[in-house]
Parts: sequence; structure tokens; C-alpha cells
Amino acid sequence: MLYISYMSSEQSPRSVTVAAAQLGPIAKDESRPAVVERLRAMLRDAAAAGAELVVFPELALTTFFPRWFTEDIAGHDHYYETSMPGPETQPLFDEAKKLGVGFALGYAELTPEGERFNTTILVERDGSIVGRFRKVHIPGHEGDEPWRPFQHLERRYFQESDEGFPVWRAFGGIFGMATCNDRRWPETYREMGLQGVEMILIGYNTPIHYAPDPGQNALQGFHNHLCMQAGAYQNGTWVVGVAKGGTEEGVESLAQSAIIAPSGQIVAQAVTTGDEVIVANCNLDWCDHYKQTLFNFDTYRRPEVYQRITNQKGVILPPE
Repeated sequence: MLYISYMSSEQSPRSVTVAAAQLGPIAKDESRPAVVERLRAMLRDAAAAGAELVVFPELALTTFFPRWFTEDIAGHDHYYETSMPGPETQPLFDEAKKLGVGFALGYAELTPEGERFNTTILVERDGSIVGRFRKVHIPGHEGDEPWRPFQHLERRYFQESDEGFPVWRAFGGIFGMATCNDRRWPETYREMGLQGVEMILIGYNTPIHYAPDPGQNALQGFHNHLCMQAGAYQNGTWVVGVAKGGTEEGVESLAQSAIIAPSGQIVAQAVTTGDEVIVANCNLDWCDHYKQTLFNFDTYRRPEVYQRITNQKGVILPPE
């Protein structure tokens, strides 16, 4: 593992030291206990580097199973968690509590009502779950498309959440979460920005190859950082983007995990595609440099002229 540490030049009582815990590939046959042990090892390494909060990627407990079509969705039930913590994930909670380190964890959730969500939880340093986010913008397709080199069936295996983008008071600040495709939508950041968010935690699994338009493949890394940096700057918030990268079951995925300041600058970035921890000391008061100046929403926002954003879904062209 590699550690990249950044110390803010403006120390504050509201600084929080954050670790982005990038994962390398998880094999289809890798057991849940084996994956949890990898996560526990990263917790220990992050804690040794001074981290108070460790951010894991989207679907951090399993391989990215939406790449495989199955007629009976229940055939994939073993990839989902029916409780959190459960018997196999309890050791992660125990390790974190022992170390006094909080964490954010992405996983597939199967509710008692049979609903399926792409979920992330925020866990405080005492082991308590303080927040739960369910992915809003579900990409990919629902039906079998065997022409693809691999499939992206998130819309088959997960439903869209209607819970929106809440924020929580934790770790001495205001925290929000988003998942993968959510990071591409400016509404994601602004919804949380309007609640005073100071740090947004984002996990992602992003294949390099984009089957609908392979011309975008070469731009995946650029687009990944572009949207997160813009979201950070335009809302005066820290953003922590954490990947599960590398070649997993023959599919190459983007890494480039990054910790991004409210200025939009990347202050720490992963340099491998495997298990890697990067650490940054993040001064939450830095957010006010932007929230109280260029992006002072009370002074400059004009919601009365933004009606299309909430009243219209698709494009309506002007008359010819």
C-alpha cells in the first residue's frame, strides 16, 4: 500500500484526517470474509497514518456483479447484504471501533421488503451508523444485451432511490454521500451544497470501456476528475472519490481515487490500480472561503429562473 499525505496549511479545530481506501479487483469467487479482511487491513494502515475517517468504494464487499445477466434476479442474492452489520461484516465494525476510526462503506442492499439498492453507509468512530445513502442515478441497462463485451445491468439489479441527497452532522462537520454515476450530475452536489455540506464521500466502479460510445474511453479519467472537481469548487466542499479499480474478471476499471479541496484542486491521488490508501488532513473551515464569497448562495443564486431544472426531465428544443 502507498500513503500520500497532505496537511492543510490552515490548521483548524475542524480539521478531519481522511483516508481514501481504494480497492483493487475482487474476484467472483473471493469470499466475503476474505474481502472484509482486506478492508480491515486498510483500516489499520489508515489509522496508523492518522486517519479518523476511511472511505471505501461502491460495492466494496463483492465483485461488480451487474456485469452478468441472470434471468432470475434471486440468483444474485448472495451478492447482497440483508443486514448491516451482519455476521460477515461485524468484524469490520469491531476493528473500526477498536481503532477509533469511522468509515463509509458501499454495498448491495436487499431489504426485508425485497427492495434492492446500491447503498453506502457512514459509520462514526464509536461504530454507530449515522447515515445511509441509496444511489439515485442508476446507469446502464435492464435487459440482456449480449452484444456488449460485458454488460452493465445496474438497472436490472438496483432500483432508483427517491430519498435524495441528505447530509449528516458527523466527524465535526456536515457530510454527504453519493455513488458512482451520481458524481456526474451537478444536481447531486448542489442538493447537498444547499444543506451546507462540507465533505462529500463518493465510491465508484467505472469500466474504462463504454460500450454505447467507445470514443469516450480515452476520456474516462479526465471526466472522472472533472465532475468531482467542479462539484467541489461550485459548492465549496471537500470531495473524496474512491475507486475499485484494476482488471476485475477481465474488465479494466478506472482507479485514480482522489481527495479534492473546496478550491477544486486535487490534494492527494492514488497512483496504482490496486489496494491503496491515500490520506489528507482536510480543514473543513476552508469551505467558507467559497461558501461566503463566489458561491454565497443567499446573495447570488436565482432559483426563480432555474425552473426547468426541477420541472423538466428531458430536452425540449426551441421552435424551428
